[in-house]
Amino acid sequence: MGNASGIEAQLATRAGLPFRGIETASFQGAAPWVLPSRLAKLALGTIQSVRLVDEFRPQAVLATGGYVCAPTVLAARIRRVPSVVCLPDLTPGMAIRVLGRFASVVAVSFQRSASFFPSGKAIVTGYPVREELFGAKKTTSRRRLGLNPDRKTLLVLGGSQGAHSINVALSEILEDLLDICQIVHIAGQADAPWLTARRDSLPRALAERYRVYPYLHEEMIAALAAADLAVARAGAATVGEFPALGLPSILVPYPYAGRHQELNADHMVSNEAAVKVDDADLTEGILRETVVDLLNDEERLARLAEAAQDLARPDAAKRIAQLLKKVARPD
Repeated sequence: MGNASGIEAQLATRAGLPFRGIETASFQGAAPWVLPSRLAKLALGTIQSVRLVDEFRPQAVLATGGYVCAPTVLAARIRRVPSVVCLPDLTPGMAIRVLGRFASVVAVSFQRSASFFPSGKAIVTGYPVREELFGAKKTTSRRRLGLNPDRKTLLVLGGSQGAHSINVALSEILEDLLDICQIVHIAGQADAPWLTARRDSLPRALAERYRVYPYLHEEMIAALAAADLAVARAGAATVGEFPALGLPSILVPYPYAGRHQELNADHMVSNEAAVKVDDADLTEGILRETVVDLLNDEERLARLAEAAQDLARPDAAKRIAQLLKKVARPD
């Protein structure tokens, strides 16, 4: 269950999972005059969720946090179905703070996150990632993507929708970076066309080193494993997936996502697993300097990689599954 127009609908369908769309609404930063319509959407989504819970008759509900899960968690509470809410980020947003009151338990990725919830309500599980990440090999992944197995590789991504400011900054320094590395760029649907045109305008030798995609599905693991360094936002998946691969990163927190991306990035930086660049500094040439310095410093890259790997929690998915089994009501 999720937002009918969200990427979860596509992902569930590709995975062969039945999907049901529900009405959802975010209240973060909402102006007072739009609150009535958003409350109405939340109420409708809750009614839809109650009907789906009655139809599906689940033993438990797993909610991955955020406003999109609010109707389902509320419906589970109304129908007395136990629920596990996952907090992927370091700190909970407003939605998870509220949902945590209705959930049976909150699975948190970090020990310090437990302090945001009543005693005994939060369990530290770590952030669940695909098991294939832990066994992915750099050389094999580069060959799968048609990359040079011996050339330094930079991965640039900005989440499922891309990151426009990162895309623009990268475009301005492409030639300089392609002189020293090959680039896999997951640009998002909106920016991929003009970045593809930008690639086609490059000299052939450089164009062959630049791969730009709107989005990656099955090849995403290969893209992550192929990289020596990543430039990315600091969403929850970043904090979970980069450690699984021991992938050094330059994190550029999205400035309009509340504080959680800043705190995610600070967590990685404080553990010496990443470098942070402010979004506002992308136009100042800092991105080029940081990428070049890191790719030319094998020892520092190795230290970042080792520190990132130390943050990995390979058993996180298993721990969450065990929580679900523990709280699930009998058949």
